[in-house]
Amino acid sequence: MPIEKIKVFLTDDHIILREGIRSLLKKVPDMELVGEAGEGAEAVKKVEHLKPDVVLMDITMPGLNGLEATRQILKKNPQIKVLILTMHETGQYLSQMLQVGASGYVVKTTASTELIAAIRSVFQGDVYLYPSITRMLVEDYLHTVKTGEGRTSYEGLTSREREILMYIAEDRKNKEIADILGISVRTVQAHRTNLMDKLGAHDRTELVKYAISKGIIDI
Repeated sequence: MPIEKIKVFLTDDHIILREGIRSLLKKVPDMELVGEAGEGAEAVKKVEHLKPDVVLMDITMPGLNGLEATRQILKKNPQIKVLILTMHETGQYLSQMLQVGASGYVVKTTASTELIAAIRSVFQGDVYLYPSITRMLVEDYLHTVKTGEGRTSYEGLTSREREILMYIAEDRKNKEIADILGISVRTVQAHRTNLMDKLGAHDRTELVKYAISKGIIDI
């Protein structure tokens, strides 16, 4: 009787890493790599068509970052499990990861057996956290509860506001953002004003600091 395989989709902008994971998954009897993408927007489009069981998602990529891509994927396909991949063994992205609905968090330097175990774990409906950062998640959560931080969070922004925040943080001008998104400069300015109101920011510098602190862009 044929084995029912876990359909895996891989998103990462590093070709060498994709090649390594592709080679690894070929050796796993109960897994099948059904597609790949090098950036977030491409992943959202392909996942919508391929309907994998598990998406391996890099966080920092050109264009649409992994957290926003994850949010968009899960909004349309809540049954899909997303396993975040990152180079950083820190708690920087943990709360954002959970806010957008990802099911796990794995460091790219982890052993191949650990990655396979993580894929199986999230496929079965569990949350998988790389062991050394589990403690960081608990500490981050307790700090947030104690201080009341995060009440106005990334999750509270609209999809368009998230896109515009990312482009502002990348030092793109209003006209350039308008051209990319196909909207008017006046609309960009209105979204920018709303962003500042929601996040309590007074200028672009504070918006950039917020974007970096939330992992929306890399330093």
